[in-house]
Amino acid sequence: MTFWGKVFGGMAGFAFGGPLGALAGAFAGHAMDRLREQAEALGLSSSQAARQTTFAVAAIILGAKVAKADGHVSRAEVAAFKQVFRIPPEQKANVGRIFNMAKRDARGFEPHARQVAALFRDEPAVLEELLSGLFHVARADGPLRPAQRTFLRQVADIFAIRAPAFERVEAGFTPQAGGDPYAVLGVSPGAGDDVVKAAYRRLIRENHPDTLVAKGMSPDFVQVANARMAAINAAYDEIEKRRGLR
Repeated sequence: MTFWGKVFGGMAGFAFGGPLGALAGAFAGHAMDRLREQAEALGLSSSQAARQTTFAVAAIILGAKVAKADGHVSRAEVAAFKQVFRIPPEQKANVGRIFNMAKRDARGFEPHARQVAALFRDEPAVLEELLSGLFHVARADGPLRPAQRTFLRQVADIFAIRAPAFERVEAGFTPQAGGDPYAVLGVSPGAGDDVVKAAYRRLIRENHPDTLVAKGMSPDFVQVANARMAAINAAYDEIEKRRGLR
């Protein structure tokens, strides 16, 4: 399941208007009819397909810019970016071109972040998932660098993701550094068992890949969603062991 063919039909729009400009370009001519046909075949509405496409383009641009935030794009970061998506072989060159255009400078990310934030302002879980993908890229070549964390914090601010949620997402990417399982679930170590269980169930429900795709997350982003689910499950398992709940 992929929308990359539509995206690259609108590259002229991308050059002038960011993700939503690209989306508008992709709808030109017969592309809108094709989108409707594809959406119907997949059981999606045109608006759902449009949201998924916008999410995907914004993720490419922001992924390239977070990799560049520390002044250097490593091979590990490029490889991590490729892991984020299930990109068809015939579209890898096109994705690479957008990535290379965007990574030339870490500046200028704000319009793209604001556009996707506006589109998903009622779906904070989708925006958190995109932030998770950016963490995945940024940490691919080692510990998060100050410039990258600053970039991610700025993106989170535009997404209206508050500090506790930002720290919860970040905690899911630092288990090998002694990450706190309570931070991954967004609860305090002194929270009662019922509070911990409720937080865990809510996160599993909100971050399930099927739920996120239905809300507009690109289906090509599902690998990151699965990784985040694994981090949430691992954190809860660790808390259960510590509390003797098993």
